Amino acid sequence: MSNHKDKKIKIIKNGPYIVFGSIPLSEKIIVTDKEGHTREWVEGKDYQIKDTYSLCRCGESKNKPFCDGTHTKIDFDGTETASLQPYNERARIYEGNNLKLTDVWEYCDHSRFCLRAGGIRNLIQSDDPEDEKTAIEEATICPSGRLVLWNKKTGEMMEPKFEPSIVLIHDPQKNCEGPIWVRGCIPVESADGDIYELRNRMTLCRCGKSDNKPFCDGSHWMTPEEKEKFRKKWAKKD
Repeated sequence: MSNHKDKKIKIIKNGPYIVFGSIPLSEKIIVTDKEGHTREWVEGKDYQIKDTYSLCRCGESKNKPFCDGTHTKIDFDGTETASLQPYNERARIYEGNNLKLTDVWEYCDHSRFCLRAGGIRNLIQSDDPEDEKTAIEEATICPSGRLVLWNKKTGEMMEPKFEPSIVLIHDPQKNCEGPIWVRGCIPVESADGDIYELRNRMTLCRCGKSDNKPFCDGSHWMTPEEKEKFRKKWAKKD
């Protein structure tokens, strides 16, 4: 049996993600509420645990989620462009009454959990305990880890507890497959051998179209025009 030290995701140059260490693989499905806001997850398929397996990164495998070598036939360009700078050094900070929100927009996978009830930035400004509860729900359910809430009194980071695991996201509202949700501080090693910052949650691209590889940027459902509009909106705040 493997232990936590054996667990790793290795990115192959212009190829797949190789997963080591018998990391559990499953599917979760995004659920929306009556207003159309993404709100929660339901369980999908569980895959048989294997010591090592390869996940498609180009988006064109005929054996998804697993790699079938198609990347070699389509000249897939998997060049990694994401920053190696730690999250806290890049994060914007939004101060609320009892909560502090940190935000690195480049990690956004556009699962849209932060938009319910007026949006998380408004919710942390409220004195209503229910609004604070909703803000915590929205931040901690965000798969990408773009948004992190902190208790201002204790300085504690408010994070869900995850064992090392990988989840394939299905997004019925957008009628598409979402990113690969990596949970529980699994090391992700770049094709060049660098290790991305260990984080409790992150989302990796599996459509092959992200401009922030290896991380998801919403390209699985967003048009190039929508992505550019989003990029410009947040770039103005730098």
